[in-house]
Amino acid sequence: MDFYTSPSFFLALAVLVVPAAALGLTGRRIKPYGMAASCAMLALLFAGDPRGLAAFAVFLAAASASAYAVWRSWVRPGGSKSLAVYRASLAATVSPLVIYKVGAVFDQNLLGFIGISYLTFKAVQVLIEMRDGLIEHLTPLDYAYFLTFFATFTSGPIDRSRRFMEDADARPDRRAYADLLTRGVLMLFAGAVMQLVLATMARGFYDPASAPAGVLTVDALAVPAAVREVVRAYGYAAYLFFDFAGYSLMAVGASCCFGIATPANFRAPYVAVDIKDFWNRWHITLSTWLRDFVFMRFVRTATKRKLFANRVQTACAGYLVNMALMGAWHGLTVDYLAYGVYHGLLLAAAEVYQKRSAFYKRHRRERWYRLLSWFITMQLVVLGFALFSGQITTLVCAALGGR
Repeated sequence: MDFYTSPSFFLALAVLVVPAAALGLTGRRIKPYGMAASCAMLALLFAGDPRGLAAFAVFLAAASASAYAVWRSWVRPGGSKSLAVYRASLAATVSPLVIYKVGAVFDQNLLGFIGISYLTFKAVQVLIEMRDGLIEHLTPLDYAYFLTFFATFTSGPIDRSRRFMEDADARPDRRAYADLLTRGVLMLFAGAVMQLVLATMARGFYDPASAPAGVLTVDALAVPAAVREVVRAYGYAAYLFFDFAGYSLMAVGASCCFGIATPANFRAPYVAVDIKDFWNRWHITLSTWLRDFVFMRFVRTATKRKLFANRVQTACAGYLVNMALMGAWHGLTVDYLAYGVYHGLLLAAAEVYQKRSAFYKRHRRERWYRLLSWFITMQLVVLGFALFSGQITTLVCAALGGR
C-alpha cells in the first residue's frame, strides 16, 4: 500500500480517523490510539515488502540504542557527557542512510526502506538536542511514536520531537480539536486535488509517455526543440510543486486528525523574490532542519576557529556545505549533487550581493526591483529543477553523443 496515492490508503485512513475524531471531540487523549493506528498503517505499508520491513527494524534498533546511549551519557543525572558516545551514536544512526545511498549508486538496495531519509534526520535531531540539553525527558515509547507516526513517515514534513510530543501529550480542548479536525479534512481534500489531479496533468504535459488521454503535452507544441525543452523544464517545476506540496498538505491534514499540528512544508514558493526567500518557502521543514543543525553549527565552529576572514565568507562557505549535504541527502548522483552545489553557490552569491551591494540596499523595497528580482529568481529555480530532474544531464549527453 502506497501512502497518499493508493485507494486502499485513503480507505484505511478514513476508518482510522473515526475513533481518533471520537476521542478528540470528547476531550480524551488521542496519543495511545495514535500509536496503535501508526502500527497498523506501517504494517500495511510494509505488508508486501519484507526486506524493507527488516531494514526499518535495523534502523529503529540502531536509532533507539543510540538515543539511549546519548540519554545515559548526556541527559541522565551523573552522566559522563562523553563526546565519544555522542559521536558514535550519531555515526550509528546515520550509517543505514549512508549505506543505502552508497548502495543505490551501484543499483543495490542495502538497508533501504521508504522514509529512511526523513526518519534519519528526525533521529539525528533527537541526539543533537539531547547533547545540547534541550531534551530532558523522552520515554522509549514517545521516541518510537515520534519516529513511526504514520502521517509523516514516508516523505515528511520533518517534525521536531519536542513540538511533536507537546501536541501528542496534550489533552485536546473539544472546540480546538474540532477546528483542527476540520482543517485536517480540508487539507486532505486540497492536497489530493493537487497531487492526484494537478500533478498528474503537469506530469503528462512535460512527460508525454505518462500523459492521460486528452491532456496537452509539450511534444504537441509547434515550437523549436530548444523552446520545447525550456517549456518542459517549467512543466516539471509545476509538477514537482503540485506533487510534493500536495503530498505534504495531505500529511499535515492527516496529522491534524490525530491531534498533531505538523508544520507546513510549503508557503507559496513561486512568489519568492530571491533565492533565500525561496528556501524559506520551499520544503520548509528540510531547509530549517539544515539551517539549525548544519549551517548554524558550521558558522559557529568556523567563527570560533577563525577559518575565514569575515562573516560573509563564513556564511558563503556554510551555504555551500549546507546545500551540498542537501543534494547528497536526496541521493549520491551527479544530478542531485550538482543541484545541491548549484543552490549553495546561488545562496552564497545572494549573501555577498545583499550584504555588499549599495544598489540592492537602495532599491530592494521598490516595486520594479522586487518584480525583476522575482523574475530572475524563478528562472534560476527552474534551471535548478532541470538539474535535479536530470534534464540537463540528458541534453548534455545527447549533444555529446551526437558529435
